[in-house]
Amino acid sequence: MRKLTYYVACSVDGFIGDVTGDATAMVSFVDEEFLDFLKSQYPETVPTHGRRALGFDDLENRRFDTIIQGRASYDLVLKEGNPSPYAHLRQYVASRTLGESPSPDVEIIADGLLDKVRELKAEDGGLDIYLCGGSRLAGELRDEIDELVIKTYPMVYGVGMPMFGAAFDAARFTFGGVRSFGNGAVVRTYYRDR
Repeated sequence: MRKLTYYVACSVDGFIGDVTGDATAMVSFVDEEFLDFLKSQYPETVPTHGRRALGFDDLENRRFDTIIQGRASYDLVLKEGNPSPYAHLRQYVASRTLGESPSPDVEIIADGLLDKVRELKAEDGGLDIYLCGGSRLAGELRDEIDELVIKTYPMVYGVGMPMFGAAFDAARFTFGGVRSFGNGAVVRTYYRDR
């Protein structure tokens, strides 16, 4: 069975962006050491245009072959004129309001989100599924998340968009490891207790 992994960047105080969801302040922490980590461990989590710019567009996907993101996350790349931001992955956008997909490479999940995620997880073979965000989508899929990979940057928002945007009962995860970087960032991995 494939895993659903919530791979997310956050501030020390647990916000994935400011109150509008903007997380561009975290980009300043991506230095050469961190890029080497991304290239070796998670190259497919970098959007296609970024992979080309960084020179690792030819790398094979290591962890994920499918991405699910929410409407607000997708809107950020649409505003930049990029309707297929992860062309190297099978792309899904959860949205009840988007209607028709602006790209033939992006499938809209308007209804039956949980069923679709369970169907994707049950597929034979393949790599895992990358839950890109955002906050509300992670909250809706909280019981389906098998792994958390949390990139924490040494900054504080004070207020902003939390990692999980919906109230829910506590869920236990087991610590899987941590890696720290010279810029103060840490990447922690947790696995769901089932």
